Amino acid sequence: MSQMKHIDNIPSTPGKFKMEKSPYNRLRMHFSLAKLTFWSFVFLGLIFVFFYRSPASSSPVSSDLSRRSLRTSSYGGPAWEKRIKASAKVRSRNGISVLVTGAAGFVGTHVSVALKRRGDGVLGLDNFNDYYDPSLKRARQALLERTGVYVVEGDINDATLLKKLFDIVPFTHVMHLAAQAGVRYAMENPGSYVHSNIAGLVNVLEICKSVNPQPAIVWASSSSVYGLNTKVPFSEKDRTDQPASLYAATKKAGEEIAHTYNHIYGLSLTGLRFFTVYGPWGRPDMAYFFFTRDILKGKSIPIFEAANHGTVARDFTYIDDIVKGCLAALDTAEKSTGSGGKKKGPAQLRVFNLGNTSPVPVSDLVSILERLLKVKAKRLVMKLPRNGDVQFTHANISSAHKELGYKPTTDLQTGLKKFVRWYLNYYGNGKKSAQ
Repeated sequence: MSQMKHIDNIPSTPGKFKMEKSPYNRLRMHFSLAKLTFWSFVFLGLIFVFFYRSPASSSPVSSDLSRRSLRTSSYGGPAWEKRIKASAKVRSRNGISVLVTGAAGFVGTHVSVALKRRGDGVLGLDNFNDYYDPSLKRARQALLERTGVYVVEGDINDATLLKKLFDIVPFTHVMHLAAQAGVRYAMENPGSYVHSNIAGLVNVLEICKSVNPQPAIVWASSSSVYGLNTKVPFSEKDRTDQPASLYAATKKAGEEIAHTYNHIYGLSLTGLRFFTVYGPWGRPDMAYFFFTRDILKGKSIPIFEAANHGTVARDFTYIDDIVKGCLAALDTAEKSTGSGGKKKGPAQLRVFNLGNTSPVPVSDLVSILERLLKVKAKRLVMKLPRNGDVQFTHANISSAHKELGYKPTTDLQTGLKKFVRWYLNYYGNGKKSAQ
């Protein structure tokens, strides 16, 4: 994200400056005005070129801009609105109408399908950025289309588009899953995290607090907010002010922003802290995914260990269990209490851990994949880098169990078996490139 530097040449006390009246100064002033006029035209010309040039360039800069573009490919018109209404139409007696942001993402796809299949109205929104292979997102989009879910292509920072969607459909709920994911990528492109996870969240909440009636909002936080905590298992009551990565910091900021909008505008908000979600249609940047790819290709895979040969473990949570938690959060969300952007009374504000409660060493994850793939992995043991990764995650889900009835049922062996089956089917036994 480009940074703008503000240069202010105006003195702090301009009234104290006194110009000498001389022919030389008058000539200098005319010359300066001429230069100012010339460079103003040049600057305006550059702006025109920047905004109206063709996006065909394939340079890294243009690629990064496309990842965070606010432009929507095309929207508007009777046919487009008809598709939106049909997708968002509630077909069950007590169904809800849900706008799912990040619908072509891993969790977004599974949640959208589950909502649609039970008779809820669902409309997806996704910008199909290139953080990872967009063709996987397009394949998920095709799956959603077959299920009856239309995905609008657009950015959550596009306020005009969001407002238009709410004008067409008075959504009762928003499932906000759109975000810039990944811990390590934050070191390469920090601006994308601020753009999506902070500015994007604020834009969604701004639209939601202004529409009438206000929807209830369930959104994806992250287990990464627990950061450098050493007390386990992690509880929602634990401190979350020690983020180990920029990604974690943006998710923590999101929780504080949610609190603010709940307090000021009466928005009903539920944050879900996901713990290492895995399964079919997953994200290629996740360890279980690229381990599978590289084992099949005969490449070495990095096995991290903490200081003094400490074990690195994750609370791997299967996607179907996460979906159940998401739907339960939507079903138990109370109505927002604001109207016309003004709070009428106290509103619900919650945060839940959605994990599996059974941390598994990453080395054990690899052993399971070896058995399922029938291929011996080339393990490369490495020290855990200081790039935002933490040694372990472990969820205390007692609150989610009590309030949402959340109870994970899929162990890692079973879940990975389902993932590997999907992977081999989708990528053709590793012959198709998995970016």
